[in-house]
Amino acid sequence: LGKRGSMEDKLFEWFSVGGLQVDFLFRLDHLSAVMCLVVTGVGTLIHLYSIGYMAEDESRHRFFSYLNLFMFSMLLLVLGGNLLILFIGWEGVGLCSYLLIGFWFKNVAYAAAGRKAFVVNRIGDAGFLLAIFLCFYAFQSVDFVAMKAAVAACENLPLYIPLFTTIAICLFIGATGKSAQIPLFVWLPDAMAGPTPVSALIHAATMVTAGVYMLARTHFIFSLAPLAGAIVIGIAVLTAFVAATTALTQFDIKKVLAYSTVSQLGFMFMAAGAGAYWVAIFHVVTHAFFKACLFLGAGSVIHGCHHEQDMRQMGGLRKLMPITFWTYLISTLAIAGIAPFAGYYSKHAILSALGGVSNPYLTGYVSGLVLLANITAFLTAFYMTRSVAMTFFGEYRGHAHPHESPWLMTLPLVILAGLATVFAWAWGSPFFHYLEEVLG
Repeated sequence: LGKRGSMEDKLFEWFSVGGLQVDFLFRLDHLSAVMCLVVTGVGTLIHLYSIGYMAEDESRHRFFSYLNLFMFSMLLLVLGGNLLILFIGWEGVGLCSYLLIGFWFKNVAYAAAGRKAFVVNRIGDAGFLLAIFLCFYAFQSVDFVAMKAAVAACENLPLYIPLFTTIAICLFIGATGKSAQIPLFVWLPDAMAGPTPVSALIHAATMVTAGVYMLARTHFIFSLAPLAGAIVIGIAVLTAFVAATTALTQFDIKKVLAYSTVSQLGFMFMAAGAGAYWVAIFHVVTHAFFKACLFLGAGSVIHGCHHEQDMRQMGGLRKLMPITFWTYLISTLAIAGIAPFAGYYSKHAILSALGGVSNPYLTGYVSGLVLLANITAFLTAFYMTRSVAMTFFGEYRGHAHPHESPWLMTLPLVILAGLATVFAWAWGSPFFHYLEEVLG
């Protein structure tokens, strides 16, 4: 992007109604460039992994069609130059999640899980739509650049704080659906019904990070709505803690990772609510690497154990599946926040941002929120260590004959484990300066 900061491509004027003119516009700036790299980079590795994982499935052609439509929708979401283009990508991601979660639709429970994800997300989308209408009312535009300029030029700003607060809360309602925050997090654990590569794509590179991206993209509204910021932080801390405690009770290896995703999304929203948007995106990126590796590692275990997902039927797999074991262990150290792995830097940055928050609505509550966040971070390390111990240590408790996965499945694991190791300390500081111009 160089010194220009952003590039725009207006395809055509979409429609003009009254004072509302909406262009079909794509805009690439530093924030959308980072998200595009995450989506395409991690998505490519998941595609490679899927070749091996879905090799024996008769419907693999349909699977790859849905998978590519999923990535297209996510790229449309992050490159959209206004809220309506973002909303089209937003709905496309929701549709693809329904198709992929219920991919094996002959199983009634899997089909029901797909419908559940679709319906719950529609609840959040109602809030997002209301926010779009209110943005046009407030700014006479839904273009991000025009809205930001309108906020900067606003006179009698205090008079508009209630309106900005309402918009911010409606945007966050939309984000709670896509990014699985309380009370709309119930669909995400059931999303494990889909093939494991789908779980990795939903939880790491697409969909659940869309809500965090949306808050970062509209940060100029949230910066004028401290009440909304306080609500975001409160719900984020509660979500992270509840999901972490729930993960402690799970025996399905994918369910443990599903609840860990809900918990880690809570950490991202803590940073966004505290105004540290670059930290939130930093954790989005680091989380994409280690969570994709964890899910693909879990898929490798399930594949090697002939579709067994219960950790009580595993054990002793480190000798039989060494590549899967070491990559899963590295990603566990990363999500647990152990130095020098990626999660250490992003998680500590989040806790620092939360401790330094200056929100008038949180006066007297910050120390309690920080304590609960630290307890949640400890619980993360505990339940992930439990999953490693039950899966890879001790004696094998199952009845199948476990084996290591083919190289098409282990190569993406090695690459993702490498990124989970070196990314944060190699590019953490440049990452901040890269996003500073967009996010402040």
